[in-house]
Amino acid sequence: MDSAGHHVSMEASAFPAPFHLAASLADYPSLSFSDKRAIAAAMLAIARVGGRNESGDAAGRSMLDWLRLHGQSEGAISNFWRVVLVSALNEELARIDARYGLDVFWKAFLSSRSGYVVGIPRVPLGELYEGCRTVIEQRGGKVLCRTVVRELRDEQGGISAVVVDGGRQYVADFYLLAVPHEAALELLPKRITAAEPQLMRIRNLQVSPITSVHFWFDREVMAGPFVTVIGRTTQWIFNKSRLSEQQQGGGRYLQSVISASYELVARSRQEIIALCHTELREVLPEVAKAHLLKATVVKETAATFSPQPGSDRWRPAQQTPIPNLFLAGDWTATGWPATMEGAVRSGYLASEAILRVCGESRRLVKADLPPEGLARYWARNAFESAWAGAAPEGGSAGSVETGQLVVSSKE
Repeated sequence: MDSAGHHVSMEASAFPAPFHLAASLADYPSLSFSDKRAIAAAMLAIARVGGRNESGDAAGRSMLDWLRLHGQSEGAISNFWRVVLVSALNEELARIDARYGLDVFWKAFLSSRSGYVVGIPRVPLGELYEGCRTVIEQRGGKVLCRTVVRELRDEQGGISAVVVDGGRQYVADFYLLAVPHEAALELLPKRITAAEPQLMRIRNLQVSPITSVHFWFDREVMAGPFVTVIGRTTQWIFNKSRLSEQQQGGGRYLQSVISASYELVARSRQEIIALCHTELREVLPEVAKAHLLKATVVKETAATFSPQPGSDRWRPAQQTPIPNLFLAGDWTATGWPATMEGAVRSGYLASEAILRVCGESRRLVKADLPPEGLARYWARNAFESAWAGAAPEGGSAGSVETGQLVVSSKE
C-alpha cells in the first residue's frame, strides 16, 4: 500500500517470460514513468545475457555501479532495486557483487514465470527439519542437540575425533563442518589452517547483520501474510500469527525484518523497538488502535557473509585438502550468495563430495527452474557465447526470496 492506501502486488500475467511481470512493474506506485522505462531497459539487458555477465559490464563492479552505468535514477535505485536486493542478499548495493544482483533478477523475475514465488515456513524451523532427524535415526544415526563442539582433533594429516562438552569424543569416517565461517575457523586445528591456503583465505570473508523485531498486540492489526515496505528502516513485516499453524488470533504477532542493518547494530533495543513500532503505525493503521503487549529485538551481527565484489575467491570448496574433512554453509563455494537456497546447495555439494571419495558419483544438487519463453532463447545464446569464449564455469545463481511483493511507500 502507498501513502494513499493503494496496494500493488507482483503477480505474473499471461505474457511469457521475461515479460510476465511487466504489468506489475507498470502499476508500481512509487516510480515515475521515466524510472519504469529505465528499469525495463536494464531488465532487458539482464535477460539478453541470460543472467550471465561474469566477463561483461558487471565484472569487478558493485551492483550500485552497474545500476548507475545503466542509467538508473536514485528514485529507481531506492524504490525498486534496493527493495529487492538488500533483502535477497543481505547487503547494501555498494557492497554487492554485480553478478549476484543480476542473477537475482534473472532467476527471480525474468527466466521463469514462477521464479518470483516465495515459500515461507508455517512451522518453527526446528519442526521444519524434524523429518531429517527421523530419517537419520531410522538408519541407525544419532542427532545431538544443544551439544557444544569444543575441538576437532587432527592426527596424521586428518581429523581423528570431535570433542564436545565434558570431554566426550566422537570418531567417524568423515567430518562435515556446517557452521558459520567464523566458527569454522575457531574449530579447525590451527596447524591445518596455517598449512592450507584454501582454508586460510576464509579469514578474508566479511559479514553482514540482520535485525528482527517481534511485536505482540492485544488485537488483530494485520490481515495479509506479509508486506514489503519501502522508504523506511523496516523492510519486511511478517504476520507470524497467520503464517504459524500454532498461533491463534489472526495478526496479533508481527515480525519486522531489516537486512544489512548496520545502522542498528550500535542502537539500543529500546530505540529499535520505538523506531519499528512507529513505522508499523504508519504502514498498518490498526496498530495505532492496539495495545503493545510485548516486543523483543534479535540482532544477528554476523548473520551472513557479505557478497562483496570479488568475495568468491575467498570461498572454499566443500571438499577440503584434508581427506576426511568437508565443509557446508552458504559461505562455501556454491555459486549462490548468502541465502537459504545457497546453504541447502552447499549441503548437496558436500554430500556429493563425500560420495565421490567413497567411489560413488551421484548428482544431488537440484536443478534451477528452467528458463521459459523468450528467456529460454536468450539463456541458450548466453550459454553458447560463454562456451565459445571459454568463460569460467560455475556461474552464480541468485536468491528467489523476493517473491510476491506488496509495496508500501511514504511518497
